[in-house]
Amino acid sequence: MTAPWTEEQVSALAPDASSLSAARKLAGRWRGTGRSDTALWGLCQGSGAKPYQTVVSLAGPAYKCSCPSRKFPCKHALSLLLAWSGGAVAEAPIADFAA
Repeated sequence: MTAPWTEEQVSALAPDASSLSAARKLAGRWRGTGRSDTALWGLCQGSGAKPYQTVVSLAGPAYKCSCPSRKFPCKHALSLLLAWSGGAVAEAPIADFAA
C-alpha cells in the first residue's frame, strides 16, 4: 500500500494559495471515496445536481476531474489528496468512473 502523502506534500502541488484554501473548505462534501495502491477517487458535491468525479493517479501524480476549473490540479483533486493525507480515504473497490 502506498503511504499517504503529508499535508506539506499536497500543499506543494497547489497552483496557488486560493486553490489550497478552497480545497480545505470542501472537507465533508465527499462521498464514494476510495483508494488503491495507485489511485484515489471520489465524488464531491458542488452547487449542481451532479457531483464532480475526481480521480488522482498517484504514479504521476496525474489528476482528472469533471469540474470546469482551468487550474491544475483543481481544488477537488487537492481536497481529495488532503482527505487521504488525513486518513479519511479507505481502501475500496475502484469506482466505475475511476477505472
